Amino acid sequence: MTTIFIDADACPVTRDAISLARSRSLPVVLVANGSQNLSRYAGRTGVEILQVASGQDSADFAIVPRLASGDIVVTADTGLASMALSQGCRVVSPRGREFLPATIDGELAIRHAEQRHRRARGRTTGPTPFCDEDRERFREMLTRLMNESFGAADRR
Repeated sequence: MTTIFIDADACPVTRDAISLARSRSLPVVLVANGSQNLSRYAGRTGVEILQVASGQDSADFAIVPRLASGDIVVTADTGLASMALSQGCRVVSPRGREFLPATIDGELAIRHAEQRHRRARGRTTGPTPFCDEDRERFREMLTRLMNESFGAADRR
């Protein structure tokens, strides 16, 4: 069965993902550091909360060992997306963009170049503000990924 993993540190679509997953009776695992208040999701049927220590990539390293091929990961983190893709998972950003094996290496290279630029005191632009269109795009993409997962399970 497909599980939806959410990198819940400052994720603006957590509630949307849980709602869509519940409509398909899919389990959800919320992973976040202790600074995130996930208690509002505690006790919901099908929702597991995994609090991790604060620290760079703590959530990533808690998610990856639990992944199985066919799972869906919600994250804006390109590094986590790459690791999840290598496990045979589908990955979607909170803005509804699917990460793909064919383009992930280029995205990692861009991320690395931007990090080097910032370390050299350069400036990069941040993301645009999250908007309703982003939320709708996310809902459509997650629905599509869940539909495709159900179709694959039916063919097995």
